[in-house]
Amino acid sequence: MNLSLIVILPFLGAPLAALLIRAGRNACAGAAFAASLAAFLLLLSHLPGVLQGEVLQAGWEWLPGLGLDAEFRLDGLGFLFALLILGIGLPVIAYARFHLAERDPTGSFMARLLSLQGAMLGIVLADNVLLLLVFWWLAGLSSFLLIGYRRHLPEGRQGARMALVVIGAGGLAMIAGMLILGDVAGSYRLSDIFEQAEAIRAAPQYLPALLLILAGCFTASAQLPFHFWLPHAMAAPTPALAYLHSATMAKAGVFLLARMWPVLAGTDAWFYLVATTGLATMLAGAFIALFKDDLKAVLAYSTIGHLGLVTMLLGFGTPMAMVAGVFHILSHAVAKAALFMSAGIVGREAGTRDIPRLGGLAQAMPLTAAPALLAGAAMAGVPPLSGFVSNGMMLHEATLAEWGGNGWLVAVLATLAACLAAACSLRLVVHVFFGRARAVLPQAPHDPPAGMWLPPAILAVLAAGLGVLPAPLAGALVDAAASAATGAPLPEYELALWHGLTPAIGLSALALLAGLVLLKAYRSARASWAAGLHPQAKAMFDAVLAYFVDLARTITQGVHDGSLQRQLAFAVGAVLVLGFATFLTTPYAPGARVPLAAGPVAVAGWLVLVFACIAVLALHRRRLPALAMAGVAGLVVALGFAHLSAPGLALAQIAAGVVTMILLLLALAHLPRETPRERGLPRRLRDAVLAAAAGLGAAGAAWAMMTRDFETLSGYYLEQSVPGGGGRNVVNVIAMDFRAFDTFGGIAALGTAALAVFALLDGASSDAAGGRAVPVAPTYPPTLAAAMRAMLILALAIGAFVFLRGRDAPGGGLVAGLAVAAALILQHMAHGMDGAGARLHIDYHTPLGWGVLAAALTGLGAWFAGYPFLTSAVWHADIPLLGAVRVASTLFFDTGVFLVVAGATLLTLTSLARIRGQDGAAGALPQGTLR
Repeated sequence: MNLSLIVILPFLGAPLAALLIRAGRNACAGAAFAASLAAFLLLLSHLPGVLQGEVLQAGWEWLPGLGLDAEFRLDGLGFLFALLILGIGLPVIAYARFHLAERDPTGSFMARLLSLQGAMLGIVLADNVLLLLVFWWLAGLSSFLLIGYRRHLPEGRQGARMALVVIGAGGLAMIAGMLILGDVAGSYRLSDIFEQAEAIRAAPQYLPALLLILAGCFTASAQLPFHFWLPHAMAAPTPALAYLHSATMAKAGVFLLARMWPVLAGTDAWFYLVATTGLATMLAGAFIALFKDDLKAVLAYSTIGHLGLVTMLLGFGTPMAMVAGVFHILSHAVAKAALFMSAGIVGREAGTRDIPRLGGLAQAMPLTAAPALLAGAAMAGVPPLSGFVSNGMMLHEATLAEWGGNGWLVAVLATLAACLAAACSLRLVVHVFFGRARAVLPQAPHDPPAGMWLPPAILAVLAAGLGVLPAPLAGALVDAAASAATGAPLPEYELALWHGLTPAIGLSALALLAGLVLLKAYRSARASWAAGLHPQAKAMFDAVLAYFVDLARTITQGVHDGSLQRQLAFAVGAVLVLGFATFLTTPYAPGARVPLAAGPVAVAGWLVLVFACIAVLALHRRRLPALAMAGVAGLVVALGFAHLSAPGLALAQIAAGVVTMILLLLALAHLPRETPRERGLPRRLRDAVLAAAAGLGAAGAAWAMMTRDFETLSGYYLEQSVPGGGGRNVVNVIAMDFRAFDTFGGIAALGTAALAVFALLDGASSDAAGGRAVPVAPTYPPTLAAAMRAMLILALAIGAFVFLRGRDAPGGGLVAGLAVAAALILQHMAHGMDGAGARLHIDYHTPLGWGVLAAALTGLGAWFAGYPFLTSAVWHADIPLLGAVRVASTLFFDTGVFLVVAGATLLTLTSLARIRGQDGAAGALPQGTLR
């Protein structure tokens, strides 16, 4: 439970931080900080076991039939990333409290940040790939909301949409890859998949799964050619960027590469795809960052380069490359978060982030300059800071890698990328904080309050400490994370600042010196860069997106041209083609089951049904008679249910039929009495052929099913209805117990549909001036009104009786809800909408919410009691005068069904009945034409 609580705590803190907005900024930030701190301390309590190589697991069944269980695991790799997510989240929250402007809603920002934090924790701690995918999408959505926090800015909205499209497209590909992986392994649990690593790599599905999973990893971690979304997230507030680049979404891809390393690594395909992509991204990111002028843009492209570095190391596929990658993840996270915070301070206090306008800020802002200098030097690989250690480890692994038989190519290109990264980081520090001011700044720069400079200072000191004392500070953690990632013990190595004069040290020194030279000759290099071609990935993305949008619009306008008949013809035709193609290509043998003899009652009912259906077809242009014949057909179907010993279905059919007829009668008031005549003989022939084929196909499928013996779940439901569900009405027990999750989804959808109908029809009840229409006050017969008042009491009693008997006899919440709704609609018909509303005092929105809430609380009660969601419980009690009484928890769930059905029906019907035309009279809606 502790592991799941680590993930849950940020999700609990998110709404709390949002709700405390009226209590002030300190309350919002305090709630967010407390939730993160609690999760952080809970995580640290597992540190001793993780360092000893233990793998902690926890979870519970969620949807076992789909292989989706809430299972979590904590090993060294998961601990490292969870430590970064929570450990960097704390200073980011503290920094955000002081950085956000007064007009920025702090509670909303903290809620979004904690949602991202919780989703990322779910990703790194999930032990089920399906659960990992759920959190992956939550992280993508939270990133979208965080990047688009300042939605009033066009660049904020565009950056958020771009991130959602790119990460979402990769996420869709990754879903397919993970499903393939789970299918090959026979399980979606990561622990089981790791055990099948050799079988997976040998399977023919390995390469498709690899490509699809890499698509998800590369898009999230901004690898070429998907790198452009990360720099265009710059419109987000600086705390969000510090978190995104250092510990959250940008790191999710490299985490997944490391997590899937034991399964997918070790092949040529892995090496060439992953290492090559990482090396190319490393070069491109550092090169572009060197010539950017906005501080955030420099840091964003620098992040791309460093993510490419880690991806390249993971692509090498060796245990020591994994060690180097893990250490660089740690080093980059703390340094990059500190640099982003420092950049935010500069932009806030100096009024600009444009590097050519800055300079000499160290004198005016010494408390800001110090952590920026430390973090920038660490990123540049200056000894004795953390970047020097990680650069040396990276270059050592690069000298051992061979690409296409060349043993020097990777090392040369990696050294070049390190040189560019060093020049970029040094420029960031030197051109901003040293030298002289190059322009008059918008405002006089000065150091911010301690709440802003202290968080980056702590992180910068940690970046320096990781270089001076790498083994004492991070040695055990890096070893635990790397060994967990590789799934095997690591060879002996020493995590130290100095390993003597080695080729890697020489290349590292060469990269740093070349970076200094390039910084000295920056103007000439900048001029050469400006004279070259600069293909823009964003422009390419926009062009591709515009093409597909235009294509989709063309197809949509061609198919959905406003003709309902054409759309139905497409849908029915597609179903017919698929159905008959399957029938013609599949062996078929007639069923051997002997049909039952039809009695006189059944034949009579069938003849009435056929007559009603033919009458509907013949009278379809005259709407009222056609509706009456449809009601007759529905009544015959209900009688058929009763004849076949299904009184519960018959009762539900009759109740639903009554309410539906009232709904259609109200709708007919806004339509012409007759439908327009259909155009053209060819169209009528087309419709006739489609209708006849669909009818024959449905009849044939029904006949094929009914003439065959087949196994169903009916026997199980009949046997378990009383002992398992506590009721003799099998239909009700199935809906409220065995298939309760389906019912819950159904009432949620019904309530949503009712709200949508209300929203759509609400505008139609306004007058031409845009105000509320004044209802016509017709005269209602007093006799009808008096009769309906008496009928209401009787109808409510019948509804209560039907509801309470539903567990053991035909009835239940569905039928009771429809019966009560019909009774209340009759009150509206007898007293008018306003008169009945004044008498009843019911807002039909309220039952919808209470109904869904009652059903959800019933399910959560079982969950907290240790049972699956919506598991029922039955209690037996002896009550005086009543005797033995059996009460099931599904009674409360059925109450929710009753409230939703009644509320949705009444909200829909009253919304339709309130429609007024522009002249205030009912039935004045514009008349449509049949096309």
